[in-house]
Amino acid sequence: MTPPTLLILAAGMGSRYGGLKQLDVMGPMGETMLDFAVQDAISAGFAKIVFVIRRDFEADFHEHISSRYDAQIDLQFAYQSLEDLPTGFTPPPGRSKPWGTAQAIYAARNVIAEPFAVINADDFYGKESYEILATQLATAKGSDLAISMVGYQLIKTLSPHGSVNRGVCQIHGDKLKSVEEYTNISSNAAGVIIGKNLQGTQEVLRSETIVSMNCWGFTPAIFSAIQSHFIAFLKKSGSEMKSECYIPTVVDELIRSGAAECRIMQTSSPWFGVTYPEDKAHVVASLKELSESGQYA
Repeated sequence: MTPPTLLILAAGMGSRYGGLKQLDVMGPMGETMLDFAVQDAISAGFAKIVFVIRRDFEADFHEHISSRYDAQIDLQFAYQSLEDLPTGFTPPPGRSKPWGTAQAIYAARNVIAEPFAVINADDFYGKESYEILATQLATAKGSDLAISMVGYQLIKTLSPHGSVNRGVCQIHGDKLKSVEEYTNISSNAAGVIIGKNLQGTQEVLRSETIVSMNCWGFTPAIFSAIQSHFIAFLKKSGSEMKSECYIPTVVDELIRSGAAECRIMQTSSPWFGVTYPEDKAHVVASLKELSESGQYA
């Protein structure tokens, strides 16, 4: 049985945060969010970690990550770039924005050949989430298109400092029925949560709605599925300056077509993240509390 790999999406530009939040100190002992993720992954039994980064981050990541964890776990890097596209496609002149989370995962296609989990570098998912994913992936066969997801309640994932994007889920039992990326989600003065669907229509969302925080479990078969979806996306939206190909949209298409099922797994672990500079104080306080409780030494 092959131990799973953890794929960490760390190529974000941090435009709303105002800097490279992936390597910003958040923990009481000088830890970054990545340090907590790596510790939790090692504890849960992951055998390899792959970071998806940009080339201009490479030196900083090697200095911070490789020096700490090379002796503890197999570390590898993949690179998200504007030019990493399927054969026959090129980015439009003037575009500088990468192509979104689906392309970020696609960037790791040549370094992962085993079941793997996916997380965001700037989110805290909690020990239990890694344990749940490691257990689920241990039974997955690499040749099958198997998908799983750790879900969180929407109300627990909002920022009081601005809008966020979330994959809004419809579930039945422990199966995901559909997932759609919603943008500009926020709670208004009356406490009503509003977000925009992919068609740009505003909708009211329920606080207890389960959302995707990009905490996924996949088998390597997902890479060919992403490529097929990515090609269709590029044909339709590849000439746009800011269009993004989202992994929830890929998963939703696979579910609706009957090509795959996705198991939803819920956790009691807290989630928190840093989208805006003002979010940092809450994250720092939360990590301090967890460390003082003995969860992190």
